[in-house]
Amino acid sequence: MNQIQRDADLIKSLGGPAKVVEVIGAVPPVSVQRVQNWLTRGIPSHIKVQYPHLFMPELAQAPASIQ
Repeated sequence: MNQIQRDADLIKSLGGPAKVVEVIGAVPPVSVQRVQNWLTRGIPSHIKVQYPHLFMPELAQAPASIQ
């Protein structure tokens, strides 16, 4: 499975484009159409970094290493 398909599956698991827009409440606002485009183009990296708890849960849950 490629990254675009994983992103599309993640958006669908979060409730679809409209729900993602509602949850992130981005400023400036992200339109439902823009999130719909992510289903075929992938979620932009800057969005993933801005909302790691939604789009990179495996990293958001990882403990910070202390050395």
